[in-house]
Amino acid sequence: MATDKRNVTLTGLARRFVEDELLDEATAKDAFLQASENKTPLITYLVQNELADSSGLAFAAAMEFGVSVLDLSAFVPEMMPDKLVDEKLIRKHNALPLYKRGNRLFVAVSDPTNLQALDEIKFNTGLSTDAVLVDDAQLRRAIEAHLESHDTSMGDLDDVDLEGVETEGGDRDDDDDATAAEIDDAPIVKYVNKMLLDAIRTGASDIHFEPYEKTYRVRYRTDGILKEISKPSIKLAPKIAARVKIMAQLDISERRVPQDGRIKMKLSQTRAIDFRVNTLPTLWGEKIVLRILDPSQAKLGIDALGYEEDQKQLFMDALEQPQGMILVTGPTGSGKTVSLYTGLNILNTNERNISTAEDPAEINLEGINQVNVNTRVGLGFAEALRAFLRQDPDVIMVGEIRDLETAEIAIKAAQTGHLVLSTLHTNSAAETLTRMMNMGVPAFNIATTVSLIIAQRLGRRLCNACKQPATVPKDVLLSEGFTEAQIDTGFTLYRPKGCDKCNGGYKGRVGIYEVVPITETLANMIMEEASSIQIAKQAQTEGFASLRESALVKVVQGVTSLEEANRVTKD
Repeated sequence: MATDKRNVTLTGLARRFVEDELLDEATAKDAFLQASENKTPLITYLVQNELADSSGLAFAAAMEFGVSVLDLSAFVPEMMPDKLVDEKLIRKHNALPLYKRGNRLFVAVSDPTNLQALDEIKFNTGLSTDAVLVDDAQLRRAIEAHLESHDTSMGDLDDVDLEGVETEGGDRDDDDDATAAEIDDAPIVKYVNKMLLDAIRTGASDIHFEPYEKTYRVRYRTDGILKEISKPSIKLAPKIAARVKIMAQLDISERRVPQDGRIKMKLSQTRAIDFRVNTLPTLWGEKIVLRILDPSQAKLGIDALGYEEDQKQLFMDALEQPQGMILVTGPTGSGKTVSLYTGLNILNTNERNISTAEDPAEINLEGINQVNVNTRVGLGFAEALRAFLRQDPDVIMVGEIRDLETAEIAIKAAQTGHLVLSTLHTNSAAETLTRMMNMGVPAFNIATTVSLIIAQRLGRRLCNACKQPATVPKDVLLSEGFTEAQIDTGFTLYRPKGCDKCNGGYKGRVGIYEVVPITETLANMIMEEASSIQIAKQAQTEGFASLRESALVKVVQGVTSLEEANRVTKD
């Protein structure tokens, strides 16, 4: 059961951060618990989740421990010892060797309590180690720059220590054009590992391996945008495909039909990343797409997702209900799964029995009974739901309501004392209701069981380091949908620029939401089978912001740009 943060006593750095007013006490306690649960240094957790300024944390830590802070931007990279400490150890501990004097090695760390890093580096190098305190954000950039400067291509991959990365493999059939010897060829193994690791480092959500007639390319989807990363020889296409299929426990001899699999990559004793793998036969070979599933994303907490305060409260109120149905809707890649898992994490206590039916289960959650549907053996969403109802459930999550049978069983569960969470592929909250009607679900059942609908998109966050103010005429702002009240507040509109800390002016993504509870008026309109346009107008009349309005609020707040708001929500 989760620790009550009211019982947490802040000590050491956490207490210092509160005293220096870098954090309020509630945030500090929550961060302390989350960092402990994720086995992440507190400073790293705070910086990664943008809960505090990294430089402020560094100076507070320096005052607490009576040491000085080194400005890494003024440090000469050429002084760093080459290949003295391997990449795996540097990444594991977020620690970077700076320089060596005699038998003493000076190591940059952002957390002065990270004694394990110094001990392991000392053991591996045989040198005495001294910690040098640095800004966490500077340290991460320096680590990436240092490792990138020693990066390799296919030609010299033998110099890269990637063999320490552990992945789960499967059985293979050697009767294939790509022989066992070719698949296990060290450069191919290391190249694929490198592509996977680089994708994790850059925060990519998907990896695309794509063969064409005369070329082969690898692309990452970062912050929702695809970008070409590598162009290996087309001759390597079958070997790369076979290697990925081996890692995902797929049949390498079968190249005529799509296959689905999974890879678990263990990066350290405390962190593992899952990849969902899909192969697709194309004209010139197999295209393989890997979806990166980072369990830590489901544990960020609701505050990190981008809900406005009133929207967050509506979501929390719906989760506290003993029964009813919460529907999350949006296109593929809009963050529906993270929203559902965040809700499940909030509900996940020893007092509740939670079961999920997914296709497939994307992120493993301790304490939740997760089932992969498998239509080939007769285990679909409907069959899984029927089984759940015989297992004394409190909360049920259905990966997606695709047909009338699944919808009817889910509604039955919601009507008989269970809280049901699910997704649909529609564009707005109002369209979700009409979509269920079109499926054949009686309007009465929809009106009495659906308690909340969340439509969402993911927009790119502006980089705080380089975003620039932009001047836009008032008439243009009005035509884009801003209200007179918003314009009169004199907010600053920002546009992307681009720097070495971001991707074309953007860094990370933020959720944009339309959160609509089913009020009595809306329920009556559903009973009367009102159109989605009528339902949407009524929701706005009752004060529930549309996706477009929520996106413009993010623009007013300086979180994203008007261009990005138009990209994801323009009518």
